[in-house]
Amino acid sequence: MLNAARKTLCGIFFPLKLKEMNRLNVRISMMALSAVFMTQVNAVNAQTAPVSFENWCGTAQRMNDMLANPEQFQVLQQDELIRQQEASHPANLPKGTIYYIPVVFHILHNGGVENVSEEQIMNALDVINRDFRKQNADTAEVVPLFQPIIGDAEVEFLLATNAPNGECFRGYTRTQSPLTFEGDDGGAQVNAVRNGNDVFQGNWPSNQYLNVYVIADAGGAGGYTNYPSNWGGTDMSNGIWILHTQFGEIGTSGLSAGRSLTHEIGHWLNLPHTWGNSNNPGLASNCSTDDGVADTPLTIGVPGGCPVNQNDCGPVANVQNYMDYALSCQSMFTNGQVDRMRTALTSSVGGRNNLWTVGNLAATGAGELTLCQADFSANYTTICAGDNVQFSDESYNASTGWNWTFVGGVPASSTDQNPVVSYASPGLYEVILEVTDGVSSDIETRSSYITVLNAPSNLPFYDGFENYTSLNGLNEWIVENPGNNAKWDITNSAAHLGVKSAKLANFGQPSGNIDELFAASVDLSGAAASNTTLSFRYAYRKRSSGNYEKLSVHFSSDCGANWLQKKTLAGGVLGLTTESTNWTPTAADWVTVHITTFTNDFMTSSFRYKFKFESDGGNNVYLDDINIYEGDPSDEIVVGMNELEALKELTLFPNPATSEVNLSFNVEANQEMNVTITDVSGKIVRTNAIQAKTGKNLVMMDLSEQSNGMYFVSISTASGKRVLQFVKQ
Repeated sequence: MLNAARKTLCGIFFPLKLKEMNRLNVRISMMALSAVFMTQVNAVNAQTAPVSFENWCGTAQRMNDMLANPEQFQVLQQDELIRQQEASHPANLPKGTIYYIPVVFHILHNGGVENVSEEQIMNALDVINRDFRKQNADTAEVVPLFQPIIGDAEVEFLLATNAPNGECFRGYTRTQSPLTFEGDDGGAQVNAVRNGNDVFQGNWPSNQYLNVYVIADAGGAGGYTNYPSNWGGTDMSNGIWILHTQFGEIGTSGLSAGRSLTHEIGHWLNLPHTWGNSNNPGLASNCSTDDGVADTPLTIGVPGGCPVNQNDCGPVANVQNYMDYALSCQSMFTNGQVDRMRTALTSSVGGRNNLWTVGNLAATGAGELTLCQADFSANYTTICAGDNVQFSDESYNASTGWNWTFVGGVPASSTDQNPVVSYASPGLYEVILEVTDGVSSDIETRSSYITVLNAPSNLPFYDGFENYTSLNGLNEWIVENPGNNAKWDITNSAAHLGVKSAKLANFGQPSGNIDELFAASVDLSGAAASNTTLSFRYAYRKRSSGNYEKLSVHFSSDCGANWLQKKTLAGGVLGLTTESTNWTPTAADWVTVHITTFTNDFMTSSFRYKFKFESDGGNNVYLDDINIYEGDPSDEIVVGMNELEALKELTLFPNPATSEVNLSFNVEANQEMNVTITDVSGKIVRTNAIQAKTGKNLVMMDLSEQSNGMYFVSISTASGKRVLQFVKQ
């Protein structure tokens, strides 16, 4: 039984119809509004939030707008006339005939968890096929009263494998766009997919494909769709919108939300809610409405839970119906609902009658799967010498034989579907996969696919980017540019020392863009965590005062297999100065950052670090003078200034502090200093020898392992000592 604490609600937008009206009149009245949206509202936790029926659906205004459109209203009336004519000459195929529906899942994401995995996509497909074929195990939990009328819809959903241009694909597309979070305009989301997906950019006709849009926001809803209608013709906007958190039963979704797509497809196949055409379940007035299906008893509708003996309208309600809101126990369609859905599939209204034809199944590739593309992936493409790589066959849409070639790998070849290979020597290596399905074959070759890093550098480590002409393909630095636009690269237009630095041309990049710069490995196995520092210089300006951008530093102890975000400079901490033009820094713009938060976990021979920049439409950012060193606080300090007072603009923030405290200051010349944190008893919490650089410096100190209370930071040089106080809370 599903978790009763979570439930997903759906509102439909039709006027109420009286039970005592002639059923044909009820049906005509309902169908006259057949293209109106139906919305399934976000899951509400009944244990933590009170139920408010009036807030379940925020799209009632959409219904009013559509009804006020004379052109649309005329089409809806024509749709109903067509249905009446078809009803007098039914074309239903007999029981035992299965309707196969080609489906395409359009994943609209912006690089986050909403970019659901292929495993979750396939799980969602399995769930709807299970539910529509009465193969879900929880039919056994349906109360005895309704066991005899549990219906097998004899409808199955197949992944389409041919795009409208005939190109073979996996049955799903991916589109990166921030519009996934802007669900108030579903049309804009569809256009984002239409114009930006990775398979075919153009219309995916709704009479050829069931288009399902997997999104992060649906305007406050959990999902919505259209009843069958000729309004909009065969435009791909006649599909289904569903939140990724209510898509399938695994991944970002879960069991209690997994029937949401089943529910929405029911609407897409002309099923109202079991209580009729109102937005709100649980109302006494719902006893006077009807859903147009003879074997679904009158019901007020269930806003949650699973009251299987509910009889507020007289007869016991079919609470466990997919078209009710009792997601904690949804498990059935009735035979009458099955008849209604199959009638919708044979009707010309909305083009549903073309989807399952032999010709369309062949055109969309929704039949027997054949091989059309060799493809593969690896769990890591950048490794240290001696590490293993897990390769995975991702050929589509069928493969039965594999022939791998691994240049520089051990083994050098394999016939396994998903082999594991090790690489002993630094370099760039080619991987080749040839696959067959027994009839046809294909080959995929990727040059320089595996990067094996050079032997790790030793301490002290320094890199000022002076020895490079480009960062592309170099072993020392790896660039990732998922937006395929501006990326980290070498520039000779700005530097703090020398003539070169690493630049991200962020000016003009879209908000939400992420760019990363990965360093090669450094051997820290002989260093002391408490006395190791990573420092770097950066220069940055905002484009406008409202920009909020982030530059973060991440550490890895295992050559990049796993990463931990250690420090983040964001918003005003990253920089306050604005520059509206494409900007190049001067000497005064550089800031030196000192990261002292090493722990024993990172003291390995395969330590790596990376810089990650998250754009918000700001200006350019530069990096220079990367330095990792171990300093002994007992060593003699080399002083680069005569008086401690030359330490300018000394600031400790935030104060009070929580997880970290930052020390900001300016110095007039390079020098070494000790920065020490002590508690009120005088016990040293942490001490680091910092190589301060001319100009602004920022020392970032971790407090996550310290208890709340008062602490002191002392800054010591040969000429004196300054002490600042702060509180951790």
